[in-house]
Amino acid sequence: MTEWLLDAVLALLLLALAGGALHARNRYAGVLLFIAFGLILALIWARLGAPDLALAEAAIGAGLTGVLLLAALARQPAGAAREGLSFARHRLAAAAVLVPLLVVLVQGLEPLAAQRSPLPELAAGALEQSGVSHPVTAVLLNYRAWDTLLELAVLLLALLGARQLGPARFEVERPWPLLRAWSRSLAPLLLLAGGYLLWSGSSAPGGAFQAGSLLAAGVVLLRLAGVLPALRWSFWPLRLLVLLGLLLFLAVAIACAWFGDGWLVYPEGWAKPLILVIEVAATLSIAASLSLLVVGEARESGA
Repeated sequence: MTEWLLDAVLALLLLALAGGALHARNRYAGVLLFIAFGLILALIWARLGAPDLALAEAAIGAGLTGVLLLAALARQPAGAAREGLSFARHRLAAAAVLVPLLVVLVQGLEPLAAQRSPLPELAAGALEQSGVSHPVTAVLLNYRAWDTLLELAVLLLALLGARQLGPARFEVERPWPLLRAWSRSLAPLLLLAGGYLLWSGSSAPGGAFQAGSLLAAGVVLLRLAGVLPALRWSFWPLRLLVLLGLLLFLAVAIACAWFGDGWLVYPEGWAKPLILVIEVAATLSIAASLSLLVVGEARESGA
């Protein structure tokens, strides 16, 4: 009964935060509600037994995305008027769209509840040949490695697209003394936590995206505290880190196709070391890309 009550409270709170974030008349309050929405969603993923998604949601959905929204808010002109429909019309429009959509979804998903997917048994049965002992990592970097490769490509395209929007710096002119004091203690802890998630990803929840998000959070924290210098796209080692994960992933895919049985079909006995190398490179690329997206300079003069 207690668990059902907790789940009901989390579900209602999630809906309330989503509605508040969408309809808040004050943009700053809307951003804060969105960040709170991401944190509650991370708790819900944890309750559903998906710690990998919970970690990614807390780090990217609530943390780094919240910082990006605050950066966008800081660029808005002071006293900008809220445009669009009135609050009442917003509710009517949302109801007109969501109610039919929910009816269609319920009717479409109801038959699936009685079916049992064979995929979990198939994934568990091939773990010994996958090179890892965690099924999520096996899916992401062995069974469906192409999906992860394309995700790295999408992240790179997002960074390149954001650069075309012009300089978008998010900095604190005068860092709070508390931020400067805590950043030097929290950043090493984030580094250790990221390294642990990277290493444990082969046998427990974790992996490159979670580890890279924590490393990026540490970089953002130190940058906002004024400890790190500005991140410049013209700095070639940083560009190399951004490209490293995708290029190494492609190199492994080409080598597997050239010397093995197909694209990203790892040779027998090589799956674990190749996955580890890919994970390390992807972690560094994700950390560098997210850091540039949040606190990096999009373009410098003469670049």
